[in-house]
Amino acid sequence: MKKNLYLGIDIGTYETKGVLVNHIGEILAQSFKKHELIVPQKGWAEHRPQEDWWDDFIFISKDLLQKSDCDPKNIRAVTASAIGPCMLPVDKEGKPLMNAILYGVDTRAHKEIDDLNQKIGEKTIIDFCGNALTSQAIGPKILWLKNNKPDLFLKTHQFLNSTSYINFLLSGEYVIDHYTAANFSPFYDIKNYCWSDALLKNEIDLSQLPKLVWTNEIIGKITFTAAKETGLAEGTPVTAGTVDAAAEALSVGVNKPGDMMMMYGSTMFFISITHNSIFDERLWYAPWLFENEHASIAGLSTSGTLTHWFKNEFAKEIKGDEVFIELAREAQNSPIGANGIIFLPYFSGERTPIHDVHAKGSFFGLNLTHKRSDMYRSIFEGIAYGTKHVFDTFEDLQNLPQNLYSVGGGIKNIIWSQTTSDVIGINQILKKKTIGASYGDAFLSALAVGDVKRDDINHWNEIDCEIEARENPVYSRGYKYFRKLYENTKDLMKEMDE
Repeated sequence: MKKNLYLGIDIGTYETKGVLVNHIGEILAQSFKKHELIVPQKGWAEHRPQEDWWDDFIFISKDLLQKSDCDPKNIRAVTASAIGPCMLPVDKEGKPLMNAILYGVDTRAHKEIDDLNQKIGEKTIIDFCGNALTSQAIGPKILWLKNNKPDLFLKTHQFLNSTSYINFLLSGEYVIDHYTAANFSPFYDIKNYCWSDALLKNEIDLSQLPKLVWTNEIIGKITFTAAKETGLAEGTPVTAGTVDAAAEALSVGVNKPGDMMMMYGSTMFFISITHNSIFDERLWYAPWLFENEHASIAGLSTSGTLTHWFKNEFAKEIKGDEVFIELAREAQNSPIGANGIIFLPYFSGERTPIHDVHAKGSFFGLNLTHKRSDMYRSIFEGIAYGTKHVFDTFEDLQNLPQNLYSVGGGIKNIIWSQTTSDVIGINQILKKKTIGASYGDAFLSALAVGDVKRDDINHWNEIDCEIEARENPVYSRGYKYFRKLYENTKDLMKEMDE
């Protein structure tokens, strides 16, 4: 009989993934379900919370139980993670009042960001919140709702994110972990780990924000209703969970100062564990998953999303699941440097380190000799240049990683992953299990009920190999042009939005 099992489910931008593991981290079952990113207009990005989040969770949960043929009562705990910095208003019954506004890829609240910076002051915000206000921040998106949909704002009982919405449906509790809450600037006091209206009074009632807990805390138990819908056993412990990227970092062993995760997903995301809190306007800060620990964080707005866009617009004739394989094969025929194309990946503005909602994407240097393969290769090189810009920032702050653990679907693309190491000049460590955040969620489940210790993740997920960095002067020149191209056109980009 299968006993001492742990369930983890992660909701991403395009897909929900789940995993069921045993006490030594062996995978008993996996499940996947796709959904779409909704872009109703330029600068907006949304999910349907019922269909894309909860219905996915139900499907994955039932599918895992069926595939593993296990007794739900043997699942010791359940943990969910999701695309964290989202804004979802719900009514008194916990029902969504609109589609969820997503993370930094949604830039609709740029006016609110500008107004808050002028009203409060950028330095004051960084000192209090640990972060500059960017499209990643939830506070401006709450104020966007107040300014643009006042009827919905007045009906709002709680402002949730993706994970807290799932946890409410599982346990009936409104909670959020501190790591995620740091994205709610300017309503989160980073020094006292609490909600605060010190910077912005009378805009919202702080009781509309979920209860703050640490990530590995048990926040409640599976309710009768949730058990009936998901197939899970009533009374099963539910942990706080966290943002997908943090769970993904944990899944590959990011556990101590000097460790960094680089996630290849819909966006590139970076989490570095630090000895002390680092407040810098170019990056983000958050308390790490556990009390008295710190994380320095960065993220590009679009990366894997760009490959989906390119596929949909330039490779329509390639049918089925082979499209990315074929495009990668073509890209290998393009030389390093993509025959002179410099690509700016700013298709939804950019997050770190430039924090520019007006930044725009471009293929620069095109001529009549260029092919689709050159353009596709230039996308990966452009993302790698954006990644190097992030690492240059970490280096400025004397926080380059000692151990760089990479994870995400993009590591399977050898052009993307090898180019990244070559451009940043750092080797990447790959673990044997590359499932990602859902595996980290399962580990959090085991950790929350006391069945494992934090270092046990290294036994659950051992090192597989390294991607060695190879210096190439073509990339050095390309990076120089990449930086100049943005600096020389950023004013024009902003002017185009006026």
